[in-house]
Amino acid sequence: MTHDRSAGGAAPDRFAGLVETARALADGAVTARALVERTLARIEADQGSLNAFRIVRAEAALAEADAADKELAAGVRRPLLGVPVAVKDDMDVAGEPTAFGCQGEFPPVAEDGEAVRRLRAAGAVVVGKTNTCELGQWPFTEGPAFGATRNPWSADHTPGGSSGGSAAAVAAGLVPAALGSDGAGSVRIPASWTHLIGIKPQRGRISTWPRGESFQGITVNGTLARTVADAALLLDAASGNHALDPHRPPSMDASEAARRDPGRRLRIALALKPPFTALPARLQPAVRAKVVQLAEQLAALGHTVEEADPPYGQIGLTFIPRATVGLAEHVGEAPFPALLDRRTRDAARLGRLLGGAPLRAARRAEAVLHRRIGAFFTSYDVVLAPTTAAPPPRVGSMLGLGGFATDRAMIAACPYAWPWNVLGWPGVNVPAGFVDGGLPVGAQLLGPANSEPLLISLAAQLEAELRWHEAWPPRRFAVDSPAV
Repeated sequence: MTHDRSAGGAAPDRFAGLVETARALADGAVTARALVERTLARIEADQGSLNAFRIVRAEAALAEADAADKELAAGVRRPLLGVPVAVKDDMDVAGEPTAFGCQGEFPPVAEDGEAVRRLRAAGAVVVGKTNTCELGQWPFTEGPAFGATRNPWSADHTPGGSSGGSAAAVAAGLVPAALGSDGAGSVRIPASWTHLIGIKPQRGRISTWPRGESFQGITVNGTLARTVADAALLLDAASGNHALDPHRPPSMDASEAARRDPGRRLRIALALKPPFTALPARLQPAVRAKVVQLAEQLAALGHTVEEADPPYGQIGLTFIPRATVGLAEHVGEAPFPALLDRRTRDAARLGRLLGGAPLRAARRAEAVLHRRIGAFFTSYDVVLAPTTAAPPPRVGSMLGLGGFATDRAMIAACPYAWPWNVLGWPGVNVPAGFVDGGLPVGAQLLGPANSEPLLISLAAQLEAELRWHEAWPPRRFAVDSPAV
């Protein structure tokens, strides 16, 4: 199998997308066994250079593929029956450890998390668990537990984080789609930096069970894929709630939304100003130009686009207690706390200090923010904002920094995504193009509560015009990068 050579080139011989793969299986054009064997071969070939996976379930995945083939032969049809997918290593897969980027030997878990259970119910074959930074804190996917995950578009650069392994695996064509999680942009940021669709859904859309809330409600599970239709199909398959989930949004059909025209008269706010941060953040001119080009494309499609920024206020003051308290909860459960990064231990210590009145105040403030920022959506239907302020950093550039320097570097690169985690509302990263000689960047389509159908349909309208899914990364990383 050959691979595309440059940004912008079509690759008809590449691994098909989720929708196409599911259709081929249902039509009998290919077997699940053959697809999973091919997927495992790709993963093995690229693991030494790309390093997308923490765990590869080769034997189990082949057994599951054989079982899927028997069902297919018997006439059974399920949305993803026999389709290979990956999940981030913060999600429980029965029989596998959940290390969440940490060092040490972790015991296998007994049961699938709810999101994985629903993927299996849809027929998907989970081929492996993808790398993430330690407890999902940073916009890079590196650490002593597993090395460095690299960006398929440039082996010298990170794919982002914390769902960097999922993004790298999808961008390189190892799997057609993958689940990630997003607590401050951790689906949207790596999607931006690897030229993917990344859907951060409404809080509760995809269950985070066995945690009713993850990181005090700011983290949700989401999907990464090359096309809007693929990301929507995976979202439909994974969506739903455990009986004890505290957040249960109304049901919706993401795949139908991906096929629906959003019309030509949406009111779109182009929000280029970074939300409140305690440290300076500046949108790089090259990234700004790409986001503005997307705004111009939306205007050419008939939408009304004007510069306007949501009234964020000091929303960051509500984020820090929830993020650090959530981290402290994870650290309190860690079997090897002495092996954790010093930055992790320091942030958890802060979380333990903020776990009383500051946390309660931060949680109460969400309703106020919903009213204030929700009022903005009486004037606008959608917000278009940069996903990041900069292209992906080089591998290793943040790994050895101290806590304050890491925070400063993160905010400088990624000041735009986290407010929607506080709000719990949906957002979709769409590719915005390439800067600095071929590094991908993206833009967010953001909406109010339960607005996934509108955001997905608008993303699909853009995709039909720009056809960003036809661009594939070069394959230099497979031979030029050192093993990690």
